[in-house]
Amino acid sequence: MISKPDPIDIHVGSRVRLRRTLLGMSQEKLGKALGLTFQQIQKYERGANRIGSSRLYRLSRIMDVPVSFFFEEMSQDVISGAKGMAEGTQQTFETDRLSRRETLELVRAYYRISDPKVRKRIFELVKAVGQAS
Repeated sequence: MISKPDPIDIHVGSRVRLRRTLLGMSQEKLGKALGLTFQQIQKYERGANRIGSSRLYRLSRIMDVPVSFFFEEMSQDVISGAKGMAEGTQQTFETDRLSRRETLELVRAYYRISDPKVRKRIFELVKAVGQAS
């Protein structure tokens, strides 16, 4: 029997990929910082390999986020351990949407805005437009 990756490992891996991409860091550069190959980073990001606690801690230090970042925005289905087909589809959709180049470029541009008041107003504008659609 071939086992599928655990939904929690998939989620944590997607958060690693999201943060790595937001930082503009390659898999190879992250691998070197951890003493791993880029192939190992790929496996972590897909959830094919589970990330141990000490390595997760090192990732948080390298990526300048708290360890809790890797568990944020986890769906209730993943938390409860549901492994149904619908849940797997939803997780893939959300991960793909967060990993799009357009999304990442938007977030990078947003954080290049140095004035926090301007950034907040743009945030509110985007939220309003999104709700109106």
